[in-house]
Amino acid sequence: MPDAEHAPEAGAGHVRKPDDARAPKVGRTPKAGRVREAGGDRRFASSLITAGSAILLLVAVAVVFAPLLTAWGPEEIDPLASLAPPGGAHLLGTDLNGMDVWSRVLYAARLDVGIAVAAVALAVVAGSFVGLVAGYRGGWPDDVLMRVLDVFQAFPTFILALAVAALLGGGTANLVAVIALVNAPAYARLVRAEVRSIRELPFVEASRTSGASFWGVLWRHVLPNSLTPVRVIAPLNCGWAMLTLAGLSFLGLGVPVPTAEWGAMISLGTGDVVAGRWWTSVPPGLFLLICVLGFSLLGEGLQERADSTRR
Repeated sequence: MPDAEHAPEAGAGHVRKPDDARAPKVGRTPKAGRVREAGGDRRFASSLITAGSAILLLVAVAVVFAPLLTAWGPEEIDPLASLAPPGGAHLLGTDLNGMDVWSRVLYAARLDVGIAVAAVALAVVAGSFVGLVAGYRGGWPDDVLMRVLDVFQAFPTFILALAVAALLGGGTANLVAVIALVNAPAYARLVRAEVRSIRELPFVEASRTSGASFWGVLWRHVLPNSLTPVRVIAPLNCGWAMLTLAGLSFLGLGVPVPTAEWGAMISLGTGDVVAGRWWTSVPPGLFLLICVLGFSLLGEGLQERADSTRR
């Protein structure tokens, strides 16, 4: 018989949990985690948008106030200062023809940004129209339009731009048409995919049953709700359009010389870099890099914001 002093107490085999242990744990629920993660993504997206917008704002100021930022015209020649190094009357030196590099870089921004934005705008309008009709109508119009787009997208973008530019020739209008042509199929497919998911929604069906016309349903209900991916991709494509333009001009298929354009300036100054005269081609390359970076940051920020909203 065990000693009463050493006998186990009733319930000694069970460890009593403290009151706070029995209380329900308050931790970060999956929903709260997703909300916090989405908030961090939105802050990151806002930072990208702010940085990209600041860069593009500086570029816009340089474009608008170019005549006030330089005393030389973009095609004005200083006969006594051929290949002059940076400094003195020429902030970034001069090229082989005696033209001021700083002035040409500023005025080239007007041309490059203008052509890129105009080309992307034209591609958005044309591609969205094709995707809107194909996605909403369906059937044989959809099949025919998509097969035509397949032909264009079977070629690498820059190779197709080279071929079309060689056929049409240089010039601002032709370059806008070329860059718009190679970018329009991407917008057509984006809008078509959105329209195919929107056309069966209740508000679209209600609009059709209420007697709205085919084009009325498209313009009032389907199109505004299918342009979200377009608004995200367009800034990114502006940067790619500038690179395409610079590549065409570098190969001699862009704007004619002596018009100030970054790609043409880089091409003309390539030999000077080997000889140590870096100022004829490095500044236009840096300005092109900065401008493309601004469009890329803005586009990436808009894409991050759209992704965080969907999550």
